[in-house]
Amino acid sequence: MSFNIAEKAWLEAPIYNRAMDNYQTFLARKQVIAGGDATPQAAPSAQRPASASSSSSSLVNKIQETRNTIKEALSKKPTTGSTSTGLEQRIEAIESENKALRQELAAMCDRFTALELRMNNMTGTPTAETKKEEQATNDDDSDVDLFGSDSEDEDAKVEAEKIKAERIAAYNARKSAKEAVKGAVIAKSNIILDVKPWDDETDMVELERQVREIETDGLLWGAGKLVAVGYGIKKLQICCVVEDDKVGTDFLEESITTLEDLVQSVDVVAFNKI
Repeated sequence: MSFNIAEKAWLEAPIYNRAMDNYQTFLARKQVIAGGDATPQAAPSAQRPASASSSSSSLVNKIQETRNTIKEALSKKPTTGSTSTGLEQRIEAIESENKALRQELAAMCDRFTALELRMNNMTGTPTAETKKEEQATNDDDSDVDLFGSDSEDEDAKVEAEKIKAERIAAYNARKSAKEAVKGAVIAKSNIILDVKPWDDETDMVELERQVREIETDGLLWGAGKLVAVGYGIKKLQICCVVEDDKVGTDFLEESITTLEDLVQSVDVVAFNKI
């Protein structure tokens, strides 16, 4: 394991401190001895090798440099490594989130496509294949001259009529087969009617019976009940299901109001598509 100068100085600080203390003690003794008796100590100091003095000075310089290095290391601001690491982590998180969002968007698009296909099948919206078939049929029909020309002879007319009849029959057969597969969608509605009598003496049971006797293709009577209006008078509230192409509200109102002895008026309370 390798250490830089600042880390090494920090780890070996106790050693440098002890060396500095020893050196300061040595200087203090030297000053005391020099102040007390300079003559006896003059000779030893003169005889001390020059290398010892230079080594002590270099040691002091190293200690001072080490302290300065430690101070500089402590005073420096934190490096941007942690900031860059945090930024990289945030970028990775954003990329992961974007990837997840793209996957969810793709899944939603697939679901929307499947739903649109189902809606087209339910509502009978012609697909591209159906449009191509109908276009081909129309092109075939357009090739036939329905009225013929004055210059054509009778045989050509008979042949054209025969071809036209065959193609129309084939087209109707294909169309009938498609409708049989898809199923014909019949529009129906649920209607609630209020049938009001003349007074409180009207036989409401007989009134309901005669209303239900009104029958026609596409009409189906449902539940009925008596609802109090006031002063002892009750009205008949009855529902029915009708096919929109066959039965309308006008027919119901006209048919019920023909019961003049029992019915005063007829009102449509609710009209809902099924």
